[in-house]
Amino acid sequence: MSSTVYVGQICLVTAHSRQFPRCLGPICSTSRPNIVPESVSLCFSLRFVSASSSSPAGDGAQCWLLRKENVRPESGCSGQVAEESCWPGARIRMIPGIAPKPAAPPVASVPQPRHMFVFGAGFVGRYVSEHLLAQGWQVSGTCTSPAKKRELEMLGVKASVFDATESNSSLQSIHSLQQATHLLISIPPIPGIGDPLHNLNEDLRRILSHGNLEWLCYLSSTSVYGDCGGALVDEDHMVNPKSESAKLRYEAEKGWLNLVNHLNLSAFIFRLGGIYGPGRSALDTLAKSNSLSRRQKLRESKQYTARIHVADIYQAVLASMSTRCPRKIFNVVDDDPAPRAEVFAFARSLIEMRYPDLIAKAPDVNSAESGIQERIVPAEKRVSNARLKKELGVKLLHPTYRSGLQSILDSWPTEFQLPGRSR
Repeated sequence: MSSTVYVGQICLVTAHSRQFPRCLGPICSTSRPNIVPESVSLCFSLRFVSASSSSPAGDGAQCWLLRKENVRPESGCSGQVAEESCWPGARIRMIPGIAPKPAAPPVASVPQPRHMFVFGAGFVGRYVSEHLLAQGWQVSGTCTSPAKKRELEMLGVKASVFDATESNSSLQSIHSLQQATHLLISIPPIPGIGDPLHNLNEDLRRILSHGNLEWLCYLSSTSVYGDCGGALVDEDHMVNPKSESAKLRYEAEKGWLNLVNHLNLSAFIFRLGGIYGPGRSALDTLAKSNSLSRRQKLRESKQYTARIHVADIYQAVLASMSTRCPRKIFNVVDDDPAPRAEVFAFARSLIEMRYPDLIAKAPDVNSAESGIQERIVPAEKRVSNARLKKELGVKLLHPTYRSGLQSILDSWPTEFQLPGRSR
C-alpha cells in the first residue's frame, strides 16, 4: 500500500453506509455479496495515515486508518465523526486526490545563554561570578582598578574598569550590560553621594528596557531597620535607619525598586547581615593582626549581630532566579544573631586548638578609649530569615557562625600558608 498522503473529498463505498447516511463513525467490517452497498459522499476531507493487513474483525481485510480534516460546517457532521476511523475492506476512490506540500520540519529554539552582569565584583560579586562560571554562565562585571580587572579576567569574567562617581561616567561603553539576562548590584553607597549608579539613572533605564534583562537583585543591609531594642524583625517591620550609611542604603533600595517599576522582570532586594567567608572572617582577623581594630572593638559591645556566610548569599541568589517576583525584599541572615564577642571567642578557640602559637593573648574587648561607647549608634535587633526559607526554599549551609567558621578553618591547608604568615 502506498503511503502517499491524499487530501480531498473521498467517496467511500461500504456495507454499513445505510447506518451512517450523512456522517460516518467507526466502521470495522467487510463487504459481503448479500448486502447491497451504497455510495456515500462524505462531508469532509480525509487524510490517509497508515494501512494494516489485518482488521479488528479478524477476517484478513485491509484496514485503512484515515483522519478527518476540513469539516464543512454546513454538512452537520462536525462532532459526530471519529477523529481516527478504520474502514476495512472498503472500496475507496479519490475525487480528486491532492498531494499537499510536506510540512517544514520544526525549527529547534536555541535557548538564550544565561548572562550575569555584576556591578561591583568585590567579595560577594566575585564569589557569585566564580560559581556561576563553573555552571556554564557568561559573566561580566565592573571593578575599580586595572589590577582587579586582570584578576577577574583570569577567572573568565569579562571585566570593565568603571567609576560611577566620575563626571564623565557612562554605561554606553559597557556593551555586555545590554546582553545581560541577570543583574546583581553589589556597589555600596558612598557618603555624600549615595548609590553612584543612580547618577546614571537615565542611562540605566534606557539600557535595561531595551536589553534582555529578566532578573535584578540589589544587595542591601539589615542596618536599614535601625535600633529595634532587640526585637525580632522581619521584612514587614518598619524601616528606621539611624546611621548615615543605613540611610543611604535605604535610599538606594527605593531607587532600584523605582527604576524597575515599569520593567517586566523579577526584582529583589536582599538585606544582608554582616558578610563573612574564606579570607574574611573572625579567624582571618585574628590570624593576620592578633588584635582587633578600634572599629571592631566598638562593635564588640553589641548584644545581637546579624551575619551570613557568602556561600549562603549565593544560595539565595540561585533560589531567587527560579522565582517570578515583580518586587520582593528578603532578609538574608543566618539563624544565630550572636554577639561579636562570642564569635571572636569561638574563633580564637578554634585557632588555639589547631595552631596554638599563631595568635597572642586575647585583646581586651573593653579597652577602647573612654567616651567612644557613647558615640556608637544603637542598632539592637534580631533579624528573621523565615521568608527566605519559606518562599525561596533556602536551606542554609551555615545556619550558625560555628559551622561557617569551622568550614573556613578546614580550608586552611598548612601552617606556613596560613593567612598573615609567610614562609
